[in-house]
Amino acid sequence: MMNPTRAILGTFGQVYIDGEWQTNINKLEAKEEIEKRELKLSGMTRSVFKKGIIKGTGTMSGYKVTSDMIRRGFEKFDIISKLDDPESFGFERIRLINCMPDAVQLANWTAGEEVTEETTFTFEGFELLDPIIAT
Repeated sequence: MMNPTRAILGTFGQVYIDGEWQTNINKLEAKEEIEKRELKLSGMTRSVFKKGIIKGTGTMSGYKVTSDMIRRGFEKFDIISKLDDPESFGFERIRLINCMPDAVQLANWTAGEEVTEETTFTFEGFELLDPIIAT
């Protein structure tokens, strides 16, 4: 039976871009998808699959506090995602390598509302720096 105190809350997530903590970011999602190659073989009634190209994509969003993303433009950068819930089995850090924005948001505001930024990006690899392991 799962101990509910071990469930990790996103409240304790942190984003670092090129080593600098981004206190304004409140959401990060990153995933890898594989392009499976379908093979149809003679004498078989089922398809089989071969691994193809892997593509990493992600989205980060939060409050706008600087012009850093505009200034950065389409230059590549690394992101480190850190989850560190004090009640979990430990903390997890994942480095997303060579991230590149899909678009740079130049302006997006409404009078009387907080200005938010959302950046979608691709990345070329990842490294699991610190895994969470149940003890």
